Amino acid sequence: MFGRFMPKEGRFFDLFNEHAQTIVEGARALESLMANFDDLQRRAYAIESIEKRADKITHSTVELLHRTFITPLDRDEIHRLITTMDDILDLIEDVAQSIFLYDITQVTSDARKLAEICVSCAEKVKAAVALLPNTQNGPEILALCEEIDRLESEADRVMRAAMARLFREEADVRQVIKLKEIYELLESVTDKCEDVANIIEGIMVENA
Repeated sequence: MFGRFMPKEGRFFDLFNEHAQTIVEGARALESLMANFDDLQRRAYAIESIEKRADKITHSTVELLHRTFITPLDRDEIHRLITTMDDILDLIEDVAQSIFLYDITQVTSDARKLAEICVSCAEKVKAAVALLPNTQNGPEILALCEEIDRLESEADRVMRAAMARLFREEADVRQVIKLKEIYELLESVTDKCEDVANIIEGIMVENA
């Protein structure tokens, strides 16, 4: 009887989708920043604003989790999914802020390639999250997760090659230090997307 009066389920999937959309927006904004480098401060601030919007969605999700009696997924899964998604945008913001603070005025084609992979990963995360409400979407979700894993492996390869070129060809030590961190942060974005894919795969196994 008591359970009938407790909040049920909530709008968790809506919040997941809203957050996934901000991840895509942030990744695309970062890709655009690295392609243009005009008005860098404004572009970095725009990414910061997207990240703050995502933080609010994360906070709303955690608040809803505390208020909801019956959840559509395991409570720990909900918390891990939304916080790990939020980590993606934190890293995207870190890249933009580092470029601005280090006064980097141009980046290599390798860095731009890594930014492109980040966008692809973000789009796959968004697509997988959108399919979560229906467990019959399992095969399609798992295929998207496999694609995220493939993209993360590609980012690893690009970063290793980029590091090799950087240490061989760049004579300015300060530039080496700056670009090394940018490469590592960009690759970390894809790592975190893979973490989200692993959580989603676990959700599919638990709810199959």
